[in-house]
Amino acid sequence: MRAARYLAERGCDTPRLDAELLLADVLGVERIVLYTDHDRPLTRGETDAYRAVIARRAKREPVAYILGRRGFRRLDLAVSPAVLVPRPETEVLVEWVVAVAPQGGDVLDWGTGSGAIALAVADERPDLTVTAVDRSAQALAVAQANDPGGAVAWLESDGFSALSGLRFDVIAANPPYLSVDDLAQVDAELGYEPREALVSGPTGFEALERIAPESPRHLRPGGWLLSEVGAGQAGTVTELWRGAGFVDVQTRRDLAGIDRVVGGRRP
Repeated sequence: MRAARYLAERGCDTPRLDAELLLADVLGVERIVLYTDHDRPLTRGETDAYRAVIARRAKREPVAYILGRRGFRRLDLAVSPAVLVPRPETEVLVEWVVAVAPQGGDVLDWGTGSGAIALAVADERPDLTVTAVDRSAQALAVAQANDPGGAVAWLESDGFSALSGLRFDVIAANPPYLSVDDLAQVDAELGYEPREALVSGPTGFEALERIAPESPRHLRPGGWLLSEVGAGQAGTVTELWRGAGFVDVQTRRDLAGIDRVVGGRRP
């Protein structure tokens, strides 16, 4: 497949998969059809459209932005450059929330982006009341569009600023946790994603340092603070959680074996 070779030459990690997903989207078919109907020639219009999306991918634009959607858990979510592309490692956070949230409890998704965490929790635990906040109005517009049934309460908020007096049983966060230097070393695809959702500041811990002391006043006794963290950050974040008074502080690993989520319980 020439498109796959072309993408491989330009540094794409999954060139064949990318080429097939983009072709299936151009043709308006499921990916399996590319194999069952492999000898069908493309029309001129289809060829031009395919070349255009391959050119975008060759510049390392994420496939999810080209397609305008990304699968996450049991959901198919709309995405745009206003939000991060949902990633498999974030499923670890969702699984922990689903496991510890009490029956009929209240969950907060702090920094919701596309709404992936909030919507996955609401989908898998319909007994829960889920609230999601983001400081970006553009991100919230994407999230709300992913929730036509109104399963989640969406609020524009800079951190906890719009949540005065509200308490939850679980706070789930996927905050920015890259440093300025980190961003210069990551894959080119991240250059297309919203910087404010990726970079916390000079150290990468700034958002986490804010969440730790502010969250206890928004948690009921026994409530959990769970946050995704970057590779190598779990030890420092564990101490942040303990310093903020959390107990039973634990970590969960992602499929790559990286300590990806840190959680602690309010006494």
